[in-house]
Amino acid sequence: MLPFLPDDYPKIQAFSDRLIERALKAGGTCTGEHGIGLGKKKYLELEHGGPTMDVMRAIKHALDPHAILNPGKLF
Repeated sequence: MLPFLPDDYPKIQAFSDRLIERALKAGGTCTGEHGIGLGKKKYLELEHGGPTMDVMRAIKHALDPHAILNPGKLF
């Protein structure tokens, strides 16, 4: 499969989704040494859980109450 071929991209995305879900179920993470990125944003709550996400949102709001710093990237 090649990610730049339109017919292959959905297959690659489905494989990546299954791989990430499996890693999370095993207690792993959906990312490595880099940030979560936009592509894996949907897994953030699955990995960290609701209470942790609430804390992250509270910190983000405390530091950026008007949501002007990097808008739409995390929450």
